[in-house]
Amino acid sequence: MKLLPLLTLSWAEWRHHPWRHGVALLAVALGVALAGSVQMINHSALTEFAQAVRTVNGEPDVVLAASSSQGFDDGWIARLARDEQVAVASPVLELDSQARRIDSAASAASAASAASGASAAAAPAPVPVPVRIVGIDALRVAAIAPMLLPQPASAPERGAAMLLDPGLAWPNPAAMARLQLRAGDQIELQSAGGWRRLRVAGSVAAGSTPLIVLDIAAAQHGFQRAGRLSRIDLKLVQGVDRAAWLQALTLTPEVRVGAADDAVQRLSNLSLAYRVNLGVLALVALLVGGFLVYSVVSLSVAQRTPSFALLGVLGLAARERRRLVLAESALLGLVGSLLGLGAGALLAWGALRLLGGDLGGGYFPGTVPRLAWPWPMLAACGALGVMATVGGAWWPARRAEQLAPAQALKGFGGPTGAAPPVWPGLAALGGGGLLALAPPIGGLPLAAYASVALLLGGGVALVPAAVQALIQRHAQPRTALMLLAWRRARFARQTASATVAGVVASLALSVALTVMVASFREAVSGWLEQILPADLYLRTAQSSSAAEQALLPPDFVAAAASVPGVARVQVARHRPMQLDPHRPSVTLVARPLADPATVLPLVGTLIPAQPGITSIYLSEPAAALYGWSVGQRITLPLPGVDAAARPPLLVRGIWRDYARQFGAVAIALDDYRRLTGDAGLNELSLSLAPGAAPAAVDAALRERAGAALPIDIASTAQLRRMSLSIFDRSFAVTRYLQAVAIGVGLVGVAASLSAQVLARRKEFGLLAHLGLTRAQVIGLVTLETLAWLVAGCAVGIGLGLAIAVVLVHVVNPQSFHWTMSMTLPALPLALLAGAVLLAGALTAAFSARRAASRQAVLAVKEDW
Repeated sequence: MKLLPLLTLSWAEWRHHPWRHGVALLAVALGVALAGSVQMINHSALTEFAQAVRTVNGEPDVVLAASSSQGFDDGWIARLARDEQVAVASPVLELDSQARRIDSAASAASAASAASGASAAAAPAPVPVPVRIVGIDALRVAAIAPMLLPQPASAPERGAAMLLDPGLAWPNPAAMARLQLRAGDQIELQSAGGWRRLRVAGSVAAGSTPLIVLDIAAAQHGFQRAGRLSRIDLKLVQGVDRAAWLQALTLTPEVRVGAADDAVQRLSNLSLAYRVNLGVLALVALLVGGFLVYSVVSLSVAQRTPSFALLGVLGLAARERRRLVLAESALLGLVGSLLGLGAGALLAWGALRLLGGDLGGGYFPGTVPRLAWPWPMLAACGALGVMATVGGAWWPARRAEQLAPAQALKGFGGPTGAAPPVWPGLAALGGGGLLALAPPIGGLPLAAYASVALLLGGGVALVPAAVQALIQRHAQPRTALMLLAWRRARFARQTASATVAGVVASLALSVALTVMVASFREAVSGWLEQILPADLYLRTAQSSSAAEQALLPPDFVAAAASVPGVARVQVARHRPMQLDPHRPSVTLVARPLADPATVLPLVGTLIPAQPGITSIYLSEPAAALYGWSVGQRITLPLPGVDAAARPPLLVRGIWRDYARQFGAVAIALDDYRRLTGDAGLNELSLSLAPGAAPAAVDAALRERAGAALPIDIASTAQLRRMSLSIFDRSFAVTRYLQAVAIGVGLVGVAASLSAQVLARRKEFGLLAHLGLTRAQVIGLVTLETLAWLVAGCAVGIGLGLAIAVVLVHVVNPQSFHWTMSMTLPALPLALLAGAVLLAGALTAAFSARRAASRQAVLAVKEDW
């Protein structure tokens, strides 16, 4: 029999119960919207960044890049110029810094006051803006990256000499907008030697993030990079075989063959784990939506039992009844997925406008990309929505298939069957446990996510057996009402599974997320207490790459120590260090480490120092990402140290660092200065004398720094409050998912109980004729449900704790390379289970009101 004509019956069902199917439609649409928006936001941000990189890098045939952040010798330019197979060799120097606009009126007034000897109030220094500095050779760059070619603002100034002027700056449109610049304005760029003043002579068209182009010689001289390059972009003579030319090229250790999209690959790898975790959260929403579909379709099948029975008598085969229910659900999933993709596009558009391409994780700062459409990924999200809907409808469709039409027409219930076997659930739990032990795949905890899915599926499959096992151990009820409730709760295994499956799944996920967030927050809180022993912290820039050009003056440490109220000052040097061109930089932390056990939050053992070998200390992510271990001797691209002269460094210990996902290396400040000759500093930790006012010390430090040295100062309490606030905002989505999961689980309970009321009308009518009152019938249904809910909560909590172990000890270390102890928040877990039981009981009592209605009594009369 064709299914299309039968779908007219389905339309009648949807039209008479729009709210019920609307809820299921909304659940599917929500999951698809979350998944689709994550993919669209990420794809938009990466596409925008890739386009910006392409405009900056152009289209070279070959890229020779530095192996470390310190660059390589610019003598390579002369060597390549002598190569007859090289058409153009364009040198580039890239670095991060800060820029600020100079108010010409305020500057003139200040100069006039100084000339007249009059005193004037110091104008507040403009807020610096992080920028990317790109030094280029204007005579060569046009052939490879024309978007970097400076465009003078005025025609009389055009000419090659102007393009090589070291006193001129060429911002891109993003920098012009952020700094509110016009041609002719003056700006200052921060370098390790102080602020350098330049004039804006025009602009360049490249990039979407703030970028300022300088003549490469001016950039090398002004930023202490004399004789150093970041990369050389090459155009080969037409007809030259690129592979053969590279094979004949002899590279030094400080030079590597790069790719034009290295920066894109680094950024993609940087946000990969974060994106995958957001995608998994979206799949969780789809999973919960699938359980809601299960409950809604179960209710629909129960309510339409007479219709299916009549169709069966008229010739509709059993498998066609199953196909009809699945076709209805697939259509529901298709509509929900389309609505979800539309809602996801709106959500992504709004997020890009309000938050940029940040994804909430700080990976795409300062960009407002245009909305991009990754059609293959969106199609996959839509397909997952349809699959979740059809999967949720599979067991109700099977019940429609197993229906006995003749008995159903007389109202003797739906399909019955033996209790489901226990071994599939146990096998799923065992498989989940084994997958939790598997290593990451491609740096992602894919096996761990599959483990969570198997644990969840196995736990739900064991609900009937758990209900029977728990009820069998209970004492025999003494009252008739309790006996009826207990007997039905014990033997109606399939009904129990349908009723509490959603609650088990949602409670397990809620418990797992609660334990994970509590464990993480407790670990971060304890880590902050150990890592922030001082009272005030001063730094010159927010990122280590920008701080590279924002060093403290040599006399500032002594000036800070002389501030009234300052008891002790500790210094530190933070700078980026590139270990892998395809990964973000690690942070090199040079600080006093006389007693590492008290200064660093060490994990594991601290081996003794070895004479003659410099000791270093790795953060957990650095050790995990690069495969290093305690006791190993390694070499690092330390600044100012030639590759051939790099000394061996002893990994003496590993420390916990929740601030830097891609790793940090700590080294004693004296050792760092001895090896590199770098005496610069960019961070201070200040311990105050008893009774000293932090606000007064803060003001005195800013006064000593002056307008020429922008600094950030924060107290320990401020840093702690800010860090925990960022943490709470980052995990706010988990609380939302918990509320949605529990709500959907309770809706599933209501839908399942409503289906029971429809299927058991004659049973309740007979009970009424036997003398049970309305209140007793309601109590009967409530007691049955409570018995199932107690068992479901027990299974859900146990299952949630098992999933929490996987999240805390497997997913988190494999995703972000952080370890922590597992914390069990007893009170929140008890309140969570109590709230589910109370809400379930109230839901059962409300649904049971229909069981005691007059229609149940009349249903018996229909058979007489």
